[in-house]
Amino acid sequence: MRSSAKHGAADNNRGLSGHVLTLHQRLYHALNLGTWVNRKKWHCTDIETQRLVLRSVDAYLECISSETLQYPLVKDSVVDMVRALESILEFKNQSILRLASSVAVKMVKVLPGSILLQNRGLDLICPIVDLLSSHQLQVAMSCATAMNVILPKLSSRREREVWQILKETKAVGYLVHNIKQLSIVNIQIEYFQEMASLLSRILLWWPSFRFCVWNDSNFLNCLDAIKLISESSVKVVVLQLYSSLALCGNGAQKLLENGEALVQMTVSCMDSSNSHSVRMEAFKLARCLALSRRGCIQMMNICCEPLVKAVTGAMKYSNTLSEKLDKNQLSVTEEACRLASITRWPGNHHIYFWKAGTDRLLLDLLLDYPKIHQLQRELSVNDLINIVRESQNSNLLFSFRPYLWDILGGLAANCEENISHEIHENELQLRVLIVCACLSFVDSMGTLRQVSQNGVTNMTECESACRAVLMMVYSPCKYIASLARSILYEILKADGKDYVEYLLKILNAVLTGAKFGLPGNLQIVVSLMSLACYCSLPTYQELIIKFQGMKIMVAFVMWWLSNPVHLKRESTVPHLRDSFSERSCCYPSTEEWEGEDMLLLFSLWIVSELLHHSAYNKKANSSDNHEDFPRSQLIQELQEICRDRNSHGSRWYAAYVLSYFGIFGFPSKLGKRIGKLLGEREHSDMKLHFVNEESVYVHEVILTVRCPSLLPPGESVPKQKSSGVKSDVGRNIVKAVHLSAHVDQPSLLKLLEYVYSGYLQASKDLVKKLKLFARHCKLESLMQVLCRKNPKWGVDVPSFDLSPALGPAGHNLSNLILEAGSTTQLVHWNCNSCSALVPHLHVHKVILLSSCDYLRALFQSGMQESNLQTIKVPVSWESLNKLVRWFYSDRLPVPIFDCVWANLEPEEKFRQVHTYLELCWLAEFWLIDDLYEECYEVVISCIDSSQNLSTKIIQIAANFSQWKLAQVAANHMAPSYHQLRISGELDQLDDNLVEMVRAASVRLSQEGGGGGGITLVDWLCY
Repeated sequence: MRSSAKHGAADNNRGLSGHVLTLHQRLYHALNLGTWVNRKKWHCTDIETQRLVLRSVDAYLECISSETLQYPLVKDSVVDMVRALESILEFKNQSILRLASSVAVKMVKVLPGSILLQNRGLDLICPIVDLLSSHQLQVAMSCATAMNVILPKLSSRREREVWQILKETKAVGYLVHNIKQLSIVNIQIEYFQEMASLLSRILLWWPSFRFCVWNDSNFLNCLDAIKLISESSVKVVVLQLYSSLALCGNGAQKLLENGEALVQMTVSCMDSSNSHSVRMEAFKLARCLALSRRGCIQMMNICCEPLVKAVTGAMKYSNTLSEKLDKNQLSVTEEACRLASITRWPGNHHIYFWKAGTDRLLLDLLLDYPKIHQLQRELSVNDLINIVRESQNSNLLFSFRPYLWDILGGLAANCEENISHEIHENELQLRVLIVCACLSFVDSMGTLRQVSQNGVTNMTECESACRAVLMMVYSPCKYIASLARSILYEILKADGKDYVEYLLKILNAVLTGAKFGLPGNLQIVVSLMSLACYCSLPTYQELIIKFQGMKIMVAFVMWWLSNPVHLKRESTVPHLRDSFSERSCCYPSTEEWEGEDMLLLFSLWIVSELLHHSAYNKKANSSDNHEDFPRSQLIQELQEICRDRNSHGSRWYAAYVLSYFGIFGFPSKLGKRIGKLLGEREHSDMKLHFVNEESVYVHEVILTVRCPSLLPPGESVPKQKSSGVKSDVGRNIVKAVHLSAHVDQPSLLKLLEYVYSGYLQASKDLVKKLKLFARHCKLESLMQVLCRKNPKWGVDVPSFDLSPALGPAGHNLSNLILEAGSTTQLVHWNCNSCSALVPHLHVHKVILLSSCDYLRALFQSGMQESNLQTIKVPVSWESLNKLVRWFYSDRLPVPIFDCVWANLEPEEKFRQVHTYLELCWLAEFWLIDDLYEECYEVVISCIDSSQNLSTKIIQIAANFSQWKLAQVAANHMAPSYHQLRISGELDQLDDNLVEMVRAASVRLSQEGGGGGGITLVDWLCY
């Protein structure tokens, strides 16, 4: 026990009332009946003494306030009370647990977090969480209440400690169990609220706990039943619980699998008849479910029009309330605007947003001008500008604007080319809305200067306004694009030239390292988007070229490729970051069209527009045109962008730029390999004869997948034996196809070049004829690049994928069977194409040999092996499937290191890694360098994500002679070498591997390294 006399003079406690001093005296009288262990832990087994202490603590808490806590006597006694309560809770005497848990609730409510959680304050959490499993419902509920009070007081630096406590005490398991045990008929509302609130709070803060909850079907079934309860307080906690689960991408998918009832319930909770808190949580849940494109589409397939109506209904805002703001209504409106940003995803929901008059709603939120909808259509742009200027300045909803610009930009970007009548009916509103966006865009130029010069201002509206204008001036809807460009041109007349010059100076400063305002990443993004907007206007295209803009932008592209700066939009603009969405996990980062390549995308966008202007006018000076930079190097880099794993947006615009150099299509690694087969006689099965007696060898399987319109119609063409080749089994029989005189030979050969390689090179004259072929063959992606149409935002790049040949369409063309060396895990296997009982895959020699020099040499050797109809590949069935998928798509199925991977059993993780180790060995043996590199990277990622795999991987890697990977595993084991040796885990390894680990440990110690760090999955778990 600690005496107050030891912690300050009596003078420091003057001012305390006699009542407080009396309660203090009684408290320590009760505490003195027990004993102190090492002066840190209070101990007493007598039940009555414990009861006396609890009552004394309860009475003493009544006198504690922010004022009394300033006195040392009171402040010091808090530590002793916490330790005594901790001891009593740990003792778990059933007769006083109810009183103890009640006192715990009172204590955590009275004491501020700074005092409660300092020093050993976290120790109180352990017994409280442990009692969540109590069979006394009141005790368990009080403990849940206490934790609901404690967690919001928690500082970020203590989160990991609390996570560890919750993990060790299995708190989430107790909470899930408690909720599942509830009787729906006689549910105790307060009990459920406390349990569900604590569970949702834990799931919100610590993503690692989500998996075990959303993966529990019984729990989800229980929640489905509870969500039918009409009580508002229950609705709130149920919606919060669903939201915390949906913050996990995998959890959201689980909820949407059979989510019709959930989505309908969520939409109904958005209605204005519900309480404010219910509506807020409903909008948050819908936002979580739509965090991914897939989730948004699934949700819209279930309940599209009602959901859009609910969102737009909540966005309605009366300007007459601007003087007397309703905070509840504003918060709901803001949350609805956040959700309305789903316009960034393509889908049918856009038409419902237009039908709901979203343009009018946006105007009401942007302008403080009630009569805006009564304006005359004949008003000039300048008149509208003046009206908008006045209304914008008096509007108070500045925080809403970034969301509003995002909504508008999404609607413009995803509009259909032929404008619908819904928009024409609101022509005036749309004009005013575009004026608002363009004015904000121009204002952002001034803000950008302020940022560059002073380094202080809010850029979030600048970015959103620029993006909205960018989406409008390049909208696939001709009406919106034309209207936006004409309005932007009028608004830019005053300062447009100065702004263009300034933007180019910012970008040039990035290239030269000059201290021109020290632009940051967000400022560079805004500068690029702004310049892209200017490029939509011919006058400013001329100006940009005159100011050496083409040279600067090509240099910027080259700079980025040499120094890639990866940015995600949500990491650069504040309005997309909040404490809620920032805690999401397991969502793919590849879904956003711009991905992490924003700087590259927008710089390519500008280059493409400048090239378009030069090509259209044909009168740019030689010093200004695209010959002023290394043409061949640029083309090579653009082709690599298309082949690499860049975002869809960057790859689309790289292809678009290539079209101005006579290269049309989408270069890819697989296309580069398959392209070499065109015209090869060996292994071809079709010969196209032209009227001039020339011919070209092709492959029916490739035409079937890539362009079936080129195949002869009707019955199969008669086959002829390849000349000079014996008719042995496995040899090709070639179909002869005689083409009509109307077929233009150069055009068809170029089209075949595209079919085989994914792109073609053609002169301007040939392009006209190729458009006819592309239209006839329904090659829409080729048609788009031939016509040099701007890529549509959000559209995926066409993939060069021959995987359909593995299906029914290609089975009859197969000429080889691959069997796995090991198929022990397969049960009840059967083939849809043949009656063979051994698990196998029907493949095509021509596709395999294009990517594998070993198989090419085997098939063309002329030896007996070259005629084999079946090859047994010395790998497992799982590895064989991945191998074949890679041959046909150039994409290796890889593990996703998310919560599902983190919760796999170690044996299952190792089984998956084993397939990539096998493929590393096979790729090295078969001389497939690209496949080896991909498999190698996967194994490295697996080791990084789960260090406990290293002890198994090192031995298997050695068995496969993969010494490079064995060394990587040894390096991961090095920090734990001594523990592994003591535990005996190294005994299972070969001596040379143990020595490899020991040597790695020695190197680590010599370099000053310590223990192992935190792995990727460890961080996810935290």
